[in-house]
Amino acid sequence: MTRLPAIGEGDLLLVIDLQNDFCAGGALAVPNADELVPVINRLAEGFAHVALTQDWHPPGHLSFASSHPGRRPFESVRLAYGEQTLWPDHCVRNTPGAEFHPQLAIPHAELILRKGYRAEVDSYSAFHENDRCTPTGLAGYLRERGLRRLFLAGLATDYCVHYTALDARLAGFETLLLLDACRAIDRDGSLAAALAAMRAAGVELLG
Repeated sequence: MTRLPAIGEGDLLLVIDLQNDFCAGGALAVPNADELVPVINRLAEGFAHVALTQDWHPPGHLSFASSHPGRRPFESVRLAYGEQTLWPDHCVRNTPGAEFHPQLAIPHAELILRKGYRAEVDSYSAFHENDRCTPTGLAGYLRERGLRRLFLAGLATDYCVHYTALDARLAGFETLLLLDACRAIDRDGSLAAALAAMRAAGVELLG
């Protein structure tokens, strides 16, 4: 595991979407995602402040391919707010797939932020929905708590981690991506593009 800088009271570990549907056997499994669980459990022990995000879709969410007759997962469609990748039905609220991985053990986590719960808009970032104008409230929470530096871990590097990192920088937070504590979907060069975009935005990539 990458050696971290000294962790202080202004630091937060943000664990992104470590849920059953993104792990082995899930509806939208990210390769090798299960490897992250012990890594992130150990990481979290070194942070006084930890928050978790949780994809939390209603049935029939507009980002599901099943909501668009004749369309398949991973195709793109144009929605009211722009281009949207279509996904298999996943992380449907109150289903086992939406639950956190059963071995994830971070009892001192202070916040669980649910995203993607509006039926008509997807939400990759922990800061904004995909319409780019609906905030989740995370930035305000962090500022009120005096948390200024974010360490990102979880799933997937090229989607929800990527967009969260970019929005964290836009909101003015120092942002470090823990590469060893993330895994990617990596379709059609998406991982390389995400890493380049994060570097350009001033995200520090560790690992």
